[in-house]
Amino acid sequence: MALKRKLKVLILLIPVLIVGIILILNNIGPNRDYRQDMRVFVQNLSVYAKGININFTIVPQNGQELLTESGEATDILISAYLSAIDGVGREDLYYGYTNDNIPTPNSEREYMLDFLDLSESQGIEVLVIDYCWTPSYMDDSYAQNAARGYISFAADHRELDNIPSYPLTPYNENSTNIVALTDAKNFLYLINPDSFANKSVFIKALQATNYDLLIIDLFFDGQQLNNTEVISLKLKANGGTRLVIAYMSIGEAEDYRYYWQPEWELNPPSWLAGENPNWPGNYKVRYWDPNWQQIIYGNDGSYLKKILDSGFNGVYLDIIDAFEYFE
Repeated sequence: MALKRKLKVLILLIPVLIVGIILILNNIGPNRDYRQDMRVFVQNLSVYAKGININFTIVPQNGQELLTESGEATDILISAYLSAIDGVGREDLYYGYTNDNIPTPNSEREYMLDFLDLSESQGIEVLVIDYCWTPSYMDDSYAQNAARGYISFAADHRELDNIPSYPLTPYNENSTNIVALTDAKNFLYLINPDSFANKSVFIKALQATNYDLLIIDLFFDGQQLNNTEVISLKLKANGGTRLVIAYMSIGEAEDYRYYWQPEWELNPPSWLAGENPNWPGNYKVRYWDPNWQQIIYGNDGSYLKKILDSGFNGVYLDIIDAFEYFE
């Protein structure tokens, strides 16, 4: 009887042991500091980029809890992380948190504002993207963000696939030469150019605008924007210069990117995690894994090096809050 009981215990323990082995192999566990892993990733990425171009701009989107030790706005600041970044992006501050074209609940907005004001106090520029299309909401978004010293973009499409027709001109339009993020008074966030007939049409549409800052993708339909094309975008239609920043996701892998291998569907690398149910084709990654990080930066074939070689002024880092998924 004793032997049978021992065998039953062993059989029950097998699934637990298997899970434990998987966690060890993937370097996942309760003692892992997923937030610090992301901070270090961004910090090292920044060192690499600024070592090639000292004026290169680093802007992580969301995940503002990384600014402090505990993730509370009143706690001790992480100086190494603050030194690595030039701005922070924040979605849904005034509109879009629960649904597009819906005001963000006060409690959520106040929580975000604490971090954003903290960023501004440290000389870190705040970029806000609100998702709304009612003109009065768009006006309100621009006004409220400007009142706090943030630059903002009211996106009327969550897909970020168009140049909004309202307002007719960018908020706080100007002909000033923009040489740093802190000079910008407005920006355009357009990372899905599928609605444009071809790359030439896309580039001409951007050239015809007066936004101080463009956040766009490195690629158009799989074609990488070259240095000549990117340089041509650095001139506003009114003659002033502007910044052009490239979007890059570092917390998820995307199956439409140049680095994606078809065999990963059946035989995924150890750093590849689950698919994002809200964005098919996007997969969570174990972003601390050196093999994933080598895809992103640190060598001539990396994603970030392609952005640098194409002449972009900086990089806009998405899925910074991937630490929440693993926590």
